[in-house]
Amino acid sequence: MNQTKTIVFCICLSIFIFHSNGLAANFGQEYTLSGRTMGTYFTIKFITAKKPSLPLWQARVDKQLEEINKRLSMYDPKSELSLFNDQKTGTLVKVSADFYDIMLTAKKLYDMTDGSWDGTVKPLVDLWGFGTKKRMTQIPEPDKIALALSKTGFHHIDIKGPHTLLKTADITLDLGSIAKGYGVDAIAKLFTSSGIHDVLVEIGGELYGSGTNKKGKPWSVGIREPDKQFSNHNLFKIIRLNNHAIATSGNYRIFFEIKGKTYSHIIDPKTGFPVDNKIVSASVISKDCTFADGLATALMVMDVQKALALVNRLEDTECLIIQKKTNKFISHMSDNFDRFVVK
Repeated sequence: MNQTKTIVFCICLSIFIFHSNGLAANFGQEYTLSGRTMGTYFTIKFITAKKPSLPLWQARVDKQLEEINKRLSMYDPKSELSLFNDQKTGTLVKVSADFYDIMLTAKKLYDMTDGSWDGTVKPLVDLWGFGTKKRMTQIPEPDKIALALSKTGFHHIDIKGPHTLLKTADITLDLGSIAKGYGVDAIAKLFTSSGIHDVLVEIGGELYGSGTNKKGKPWSVGIREPDKQFSNHNLFKIIRLNNHAIATSGNYRIFFEIKGKTYSHIIDPKTGFPVDNKIVSASVISKDCTFADGLATALMVMDVQKALALVNRLEDTECLIIQKKTNKFISHMSDNFDRFVVK
């Protein structure tokens, strides 16, 4: 009798935040806010010389994140994203400025990665059991994979003009792979636009560091070594963030096994199958966490050399791709990634 083993985990943080002690170089005090959003946790550290009202800031952050969920949630039938998905094919849809901006980033990611990032893969994700609670006991039939593939393709969404979108096919948009990054960018902007420029924002492992920490140095965060069993707490790299974001995607937290073969939740939009390129994680550093979040997902799908060539062509963007071969981790870094690494 064939044994089938199913393992499904929630994604845990692949990033550690390093704390600094001592007096602040700018004589400010460090404050921390935290909470839950998007099915995960957030932490914000900020430094200011003027004592803030933490309850007021907590309320501002919570409200901002609530507004983002109202736009991007797949689980709220009244969210802007859900309402867009409900529109009939061929209907011009007016969207908010924020939704329009995130769609511009989405299109950029889709085009530059030749479809390796695709915000319409939900039918495939559901088919493979990662968008549902069903237990996978066998590989989906080829005809079912083909049917799901026929209902995907970000190119079926036309950006017609300012704040206007058009679906040219029956597809389902899911922006979960960039939503956390978008939330990070929005919260960072909330603080910097209020005059607080020394801030580190983290949502579910995606981060943006603005200004400096208490010692007047760039914020330091650690990339954890990929580990399926949660037993390894080693740090692969320590990174400095100075007005940069970092986002990490991995396939070592959500997966299932059938007949000894592992199938991850990262789906190749072209084949309809989970990726099988030995990449276990990809981290992207960029000025924009929304972009970094989506690009990290795309790099998980791409050929390593093509991924590195793409990142090396991009301005102010670097990456670290980790493969696991014969029980050893092999790291691939873009040309200037090393300048962010703490030696």
